[in-house]
Amino acid sequence: MLSHFNWDKEKLMERYFDGNLDKLFSECHVINPSKKARTRPMSTRSSNQDMHCQICYLNYPTSYFTGLECGHKFCMQCWGDYLTTKIIEEGMGQTISCPAHNCDILVDDNTVMRLITDSKVKLKYQHLITNSFVECNRLLKWCPAPDCHHVVKVQYPDAKPVRCNCGRQFCFNCGENWHDPVKCKWLRKWIKKCDDDSETSNWIAANTKECPKCHVTIEKDGGCNHMVCRNQNCKAEFCWVCLGPWEPHGSACSLVFSRYNCNRYNEDDAKAARDAQERSRAALQRYLFYCNRYMNHMQSLRFEHKLYAQVKQKMEEMQQHNMSWIEVQFLKKAVDVLCQCRSTLMFTYVFAFYLKKNNQSIIFEVSTCAAWIGEMETIRLTWRMLQRCCRAIWSETFPRIPCKISNRKSKTSIDTARVDAEFCCSTCTRAMTRTYGSI
Repeated sequence: MLSHFNWDKEKLMERYFDGNLDKLFSECHVINPSKKARTRPMSTRSSNQDMHCQICYLNYPTSYFTGLECGHKFCMQCWGDYLTTKIIEEGMGQTISCPAHNCDILVDDNTVMRLITDSKVKLKYQHLITNSFVECNRLLKWCPAPDCHHVVKVQYPDAKPVRCNCGRQFCFNCGENWHDPVKCKWLRKWIKKCDDDSETSNWIAANTKECPKCHVTIEKDGGCNHMVCRNQNCKAEFCWVCLGPWEPHGSACSLVFSRYNCNRYNEDDAKAARDAQERSRAALQRYLFYCNRYMNHMQSLRFEHKLYAQVKQKMEEMQQHNMSWIEVQFLKKAVDVLCQCRSTLMFTYVFAFYLKKNNQSIIFEVSTCAAWIGEMETIRLTWRMLQRCCRAIWSETFPRIPCKISNRKSKTSIDTARVDAEFCCSTCTRAMTRTYGSI
């Protein structure tokens, strides 16, 4: 019954105390427990005699049969096969009904767990029930991280950032990465647009034109310049060359007719068609401008996740050279701030794409440019910090050696250690260079 009301306890209690219990239980497809359950007329044969299963049409002892409160009984084997099929193949949880014809009474949880013997099927059923509870509960949300089975609970549902125990931060409302300052509906629209347009936008710009009437993208698949829009609500006829109406060009496509040329088109109509296409091209270029920068920042975020592992390794090396765990935490915090800044800047391009052109949008674009400059400065500082830390380890571990060293063996070991320290510093430098380029 809770599943029928999407696990809304208050709504269920309100309906229960309305008084019309028969209608309530009928809507929930559950037998009213206050009334005596219907029973099918049983045979007058002894309980030791066999019964006929209505699914497999085999005879079994009556003890091998079981059923629900609706009175329909089937053999244990058919029950197990039926429930397994519903759970594994159809992915049904608490909506499994009685297998009898035209019976909509639902199978309760205890009956399912009692009749299923396979542990994998039981685990799948429990997962389906849990997923139904989480999906219907407004205060719960599955963590979107791969291979994470945690559920995040909040006090009230809202579009706000939440963090799972696995470390993944996401928007509780839509489940995407936290996307401030973009609203969820605009982000969904942007993701759909990128999935639909990003891979084909260049080809569309080079090989297609738009219908001058309905602006549907059209590809020229023949040699004739007489184009007919295939949009059922348009059916406009126009010239592929000038995008003007086809009627002034003539009705025939043969070169015999002198009217077939673009010298007779209406200048105003053709100019309006070209202007409309130019606006479309400008809109496409604007989309590509923001999309390319959005994708670049997304790619950089993937590189920075690799940088976490490299920084962790350097932190462990620094702790081996008389530095405490607290003293090296600034490196991880620097990368955290860098990722957060880049993520926010990435979503500002989505925000700018849907922002209406006005004075505030100009101020926003200037602020975005300043944020980008600040991000580059953060990257530069992070890079220099890693270099200085490696050099500090080298200088503290291997102080200046007097020019005259009597023991040649000691000099050799010191030179070897110096090479190792310099290699550590150069490795850090190369890692940052691969990620951000030369700064």
